[in-house]
Amino acid sequence: MMIAERFNARTRATSLPGSLRRTGRALVLGLALLPVGLHAAIDRETLPAYEAVAPTVDQARANILIARQLQFTHFRDRAIDDSLSSDVFDAYLDYLDGQRIYLTQQDINSLDQARFRLGSALKTGQLQPGFDIYNIVQQRIIERLNFALSVIDQGIDKLDFSTSEQILLDRSEAGWESDTAALNKLWVKRIKNAVLAQRLNGTDDEAITDTLRRRYEGQLKRATQVRSEDAFQAYMNAFTGMWDPHTSYFSPRTSENFNINMSLSLEGIGAVLQSDNEYTKVVRLVPGGPASKQGQLQPADRIVSVTQEDEKKPVNVIGWRLDEVVDLIRGPRESVVTLEVIPANATDETVTRTIAIKRDKVKLEEQSASSDTINLERKGREYRIGVIQIPTFYADFKAMQQGDPNYKSTTRDVRRLIEGLEKEGVEGLVIDLRNNGGGALHEANDLVGLFIDEGPTVQIRNSSNDVQVLTDQDPSVVYDGPLVVLVNRMSASASEIFAGAIQDYGRGLVVGSQTFGKGTVQAVRPLNHGQLKITQSKFYRVSGGSTQHKGVVPDIEIPSRIDKTRIGEDALDHALPWDRIEAVLHDRYFDFSGIIDELRRRHDERFNENPEFRLLQQEIDFLNEQREMNYVSLNIDERKEYQSRIERTRLTIANARREIRGEAPFETLKQLEDWEDTQAADLDNTDEELDFVVREGGHIMADMLELDQRMASIEMPRPITAQAQ
Repeated sequence: MMIAERFNARTRATSLPGSLRRTGRALVLGLALLPVGLHAAIDRETLPAYEAVAPTVDQARANILIARQLQFTHFRDRAIDDSLSSDVFDAYLDYLDGQRIYLTQQDINSLDQARFRLGSALKTGQLQPGFDIYNIVQQRIIERLNFALSVIDQGIDKLDFSTSEQILLDRSEAGWESDTAALNKLWVKRIKNAVLAQRLNGTDDEAITDTLRRRYEGQLKRATQVRSEDAFQAYMNAFTGMWDPHTSYFSPRTSENFNINMSLSLEGIGAVLQSDNEYTKVVRLVPGGPASKQGQLQPADRIVSVTQEDEKKPVNVIGWRLDEVVDLIRGPRESVVTLEVIPANATDETVTRTIAIKRDKVKLEEQSASSDTINLERKGREYRIGVIQIPTFYADFKAMQQGDPNYKSTTRDVRRLIEGLEKEGVEGLVIDLRNNGGGALHEANDLVGLFIDEGPTVQIRNSSNDVQVLTDQDPSVVYDGPLVVLVNRMSASASEIFAGAIQDYGRGLVVGSQTFGKGTVQAVRPLNHGQLKITQSKFYRVSGGSTQHKGVVPDIEIPSRIDKTRIGEDALDHALPWDRIEAVLHDRYFDFSGIIDELRRRHDERFNENPEFRLLQQEIDFLNEQREMNYVSLNIDERKEYQSRIERTRLTIANARREIRGEAPFETLKQLEDWEDTQAADLDNTDEELDFVVREGGHIMADMLELDQRMASIEMPRPITAQAQ
């Protein structure tokens, strides 16, 4: 008899407790909870009853205030009706069980009676329907973890890896399993997948058992410790998310630590984190921060466990609240925290890697703009191109308020760098905004002003359709030469405002990949209980098109490794759409239409001939192939072959890059991984060589100079009537 069948014989689907609403308690489950780190079998007879959570009066009042704010002050006009009620119901279940691994179709059928009741209840602060759903899901989570631990207790050596079974990697769009028996079979597959992945990585069965038991016990402990505030925050964020993904509720504790929760830059690792179902996901890295300099942590990585430097056992954080994960990652300066993460490009959630990061403060000078030069030899002529990298749009507000005449800011630093590059005789300038997630809006406005005569830079429209136009009122131009702006998918917000303005003015060419598309403005408003972050305005370019959702589309595209289906505004549910308003009068410096086709042709030609570009495309194809995999085999022989092919490809690509750089190849994947760990651990090790994308920006600049000598000394602007583009 199979393991799932043995458990099915003594496990039955429990109906939803009708007394849950009346008593405020869920059914008693026959489980016992051992602290994380104890590895004896679970005593299932002594686990305390799961205490169902219930709403408070303060939460009900906050709910009413949130509903009013959403209806009357949010940028999007949406009524709280039956349609929204149904959407909230689906979003709430996605939040609580996004992978369809806890609830069955029988549960969904029972819960569905609340589908069209949530909207009217949310208007009036009646929270009980949402709390009932939350308590049922918590009960099911505990049941599933109990089952998983029981499978582990029987011994992972009993699992059969000779069958032709497969497991679906992403179940977010899958149907719900019909009943408990079907869900048991799914969970056996999940455990087999986890065991198989670790065995193929060389881990012995004792260590695998220890890891899995600690993982499930940790999750079980969290499930039995949920609080009323956990349910309220989850329910409110399902509700507020119907307007847009950047509108959210902050609990009182989250509100107190708002800056830290948004950016772990204060004696932390320098990463922006958010909740992603049961995981904590990396959104972006803070420029100049410890994680950014260490180099291994990447956007869309999901954190599995956290280990302090003075502890041997990792703390599994799957299912933890975001603020608690933040507290665990924070720590004393110079101390080391080790994160176990599921990489963004992992084939499934059983593939993890560990990353050790030394905590530190993010220093303003490490976020500052910096400059370099490129010397290119082309047809017997040498071109000298300046490069300015801007990691973020920053300003030392404290020094500014104190009247310090030498306060640091993006615009002031870039002005100084331009003056230095012009003294070196550069003929063109490349501004690198890749991975720049934005920052101070006024700095983006002022930075545009360094390259144009006075004029509008960005439009801001609020929910009342009032439009504010920010302008550069300084008629002086710091740099009037040819310009290329590099962007990628992680260029967002203020970066998009700058790149869009440069493009609209015809002041330079935008090169790279489509930007993030974050074109909204949020405000944090106090409630009687916590805070509401609400979207109140939207950015528009001077040409009238919004930066929201669409971002900035480059004039010349360079492929990127970043998965646009997972990162970017258009990858988020209920994101505000792209639209346009009336353009404002602005100047046009140069019409690139006469040379853009030739610039693209030359770029494509270099792309096809450049080994670095070919290697980049090979990496992208490899990553796309992995991303398109829906299923993975649970047969050990098939899985070994698949893993071997993945490892061979990784090694081939790495060695091809080393060959380009004249370095000796790695003989094994372990050598490659050891080298990567060593490089990442050495924070003083920096590669001074400009990367090939920056150099390509220089080549495009040289092409511009060759194709049109007017670009070498751009004429001052001539006014034109602004038209929608």
